[in-house]
Amino acid sequence: MSHELPEVPHGAWPSPITAAKLVEGAAGVGEIRADGSDVWWNEQRPGEGGRYQLVRCSSTGGRHDLFPAWDPESSAATNWNARTAVMEYGGGAWAVRNGVVIFANWADQRLYRVDPDASPVAITPVPESPRGFRFSELSWLGDGWIVVVRESHEPTVVAEHGEAVNEIVALPIDGSAVDDPSLVRVLVSGPDFVQSPTLGVHEDRGLRIAWLQWDHPRMPWDGTELVLADVELADDGVPRLTRPRRVAGGPAESVVQPGFTTNGDLVFCTDRTGWWNPWRLWVGHVDEDQPESLVKPVITGGLEAETGGALWVGGLRWWTELAGERILATAAADGADQLIVISADGHVVPLATPFSEISQVVAAADGWAAVVGGTPSGEPAPHLVRVGHGADPTVELEQLRPHRDIGVHSNWISHPEHVSFPSAGGREAHALYYPPRNPTVEAPPRERPPLVVMIHGGPTSAARNRLELSKQFWTTRGFAVVDVNYGGSTGYGRPYRRLLDGQWGVVDVEDAVAAARYLAEEGLADPDRLAIRGGSAGGYTTLAALCFHDVFKAGASHYGVADLGALAADTHKFESRYLDGLVGPWPEAKATYDARSPINHTDGFSAPLIVLQGDEDEVVPPAQAEMIVAALAAKGLPHAYLLFHGEQHGFRQATNIIRALEAELWFYGRVFGFEPADHIEPVEGAVGL
Repeated sequence: MSHELPEVPHGAWPSPITAAKLVEGAAGVGEIRADGSDVWWNEQRPGEGGRYQLVRCSSTGGRHDLFPAWDPESSAATNWNARTAVMEYGGGAWAVRNGVVIFANWADQRLYRVDPDASPVAITPVPESPRGFRFSELSWLGDGWIVVVRESHEPTVVAEHGEAVNEIVALPIDGSAVDDPSLVRVLVSGPDFVQSPTLGVHEDRGLRIAWLQWDHPRMPWDGTELVLADVELADDGVPRLTRPRRVAGGPAESVVQPGFTTNGDLVFCTDRTGWWNPWRLWVGHVDEDQPESLVKPVITGGLEAETGGALWVGGLRWWTELAGERILATAAADGADQLIVISADGHVVPLATPFSEISQVVAAADGWAAVVGGTPSGEPAPHLVRVGHGADPTVELEQLRPHRDIGVHSNWISHPEHVSFPSAGGREAHALYYPPRNPTVEAPPRERPPLVVMIHGGPTSAARNRLELSKQFWTTRGFAVVDVNYGGSTGYGRPYRRLLDGQWGVVDVEDAVAAARYLAEEGLADPDRLAIRGGSAGGYTTLAALCFHDVFKAGASHYGVADLGALAADTHKFESRYLDGLVGPWPEAKATYDARSPINHTDGFSAPLIVLQGDEDEVVPPAQAEMIVAALAAKGLPHAYLLFHGEQHGFRQATNIIRALEAELWFYGRVFGFEPADHIEPVEGAVGL
């Protein structure tokens, strides 16, 4: 009996991982928090218009949605959605205490309180303009007040300051501020940005608050200041800050996630050694404003792994306190995360868990911690973790929500390999490589697979080492995939991150080209079928690689930047000065902007391109996409363009996610000469395909 598999060309392999599988039952887990014996998390659900639902898991294991079921016949304004627009990317939109939830609602950006078994009630005033106030990173101040970051887009405020204003405010949760806006008390104002307010109590020093702040043109991964202040409470509970002072950070030191331990010490992560590592400020000591590393011995420069990351969004948590003055933390190195325990004497113990990506670490009840962890074969899910004591501590894991059934056996899943490869100027770059995998077919002899080079956004971000069906969609059809951590990516220390200073459009492009060439030279990809794709900043790298190099034979730009000058002149506050560091100050460095903008060098385009864009994108406006499409049309190059209604920066609606992915596969089939096994509607208006 023959067991030979049928020969099918790469790209045409039949796969059960359809584009629809990406969104069927999908509920991406974001932030996780504990409230007594309950654990809460938010789920982003493409099948519900991309909204964020809050889920409570009780001690008995039952899971309960906070908001009523999604009504597709109703407008977004009538479907609750726990999502904030602070810094446009959001995060940190909710908090829970004693069963009471406070959340920012996407439609109007106001804060709402939800008591147990009750409906949401607004607790912030109606702004002058729609969505005029936005809120993030809620911290409880007793049971009756919260401290929160407020971003004001009110026309009078913007007119006075020239941009939105970010402040830390305190407000009562009983709703009294709705009728009396004066009850919203400004605690911190002045810096261009404030983030991550946190409160703690010391038995001798009383209530304290810490927060992060920074000013243009810095981004938070360039440098932030950690400020500590005392909190005095009036008889009516209104807080007032005294003795504010900077205790860490600066223009060349990035601090993230400040938090207080149970005894009132301030712990935070700083990259002063070249890697984000946890440090402690000993409250009550003689040198209480002189922090010390939690990792010993510091003579080695600390732990050569990242406990921390880029503050693109609020709500990020990389460490929490365990019993015995221990710290449970993430550590990122070589393209993967792991859990570690830092003992009271500074020794680091890696923990044996299946996780390759860990996006949240918070304290939970009874000595447990709550984490969001993913593996190469499992999508991120909420877990409880209990860590034993001793030199080789035991680890107990409890998964709080089962993985969705994706309908495929594990032998369909391609696992990533971390690869390092030479790039321009003698640099070494890094990536996650996924080989094609399909147990039902084999490729014709000597046929190499087409390669999809994926470029992450940011550009100060990183490839994610976890099961993502958006990658398996390609590998199960016979594509190889490489997700590039080009110079400038996080997870490899500050010096590697700084490689992109003034070099955006150069280093990232060179590393993308080097990744494709490396895999082709290793015989792992067909040099004549190399594609590059990316979204946002990754879309810019995609366009620049196609414009200034001839290695790639096709590309896909998802809401990508075409004109750097237009982006510098027309984008939101958070990134309005980002390009000062990546390219140069605007408009003084206009010549550099022009030289690196693909829109000014369309004569360099020679490969087919598909462009995908949301019509409500305020980070990269649709005009950017349309400029490239017009240039391609003028030159007569094969191309396709899809504009998605109701999408912002990144696609969240199920139908649009499906259509975008299927259209890209159809596009590659037309360019590389294979017929996808899937039935795909051709892209209307495509030219030359």
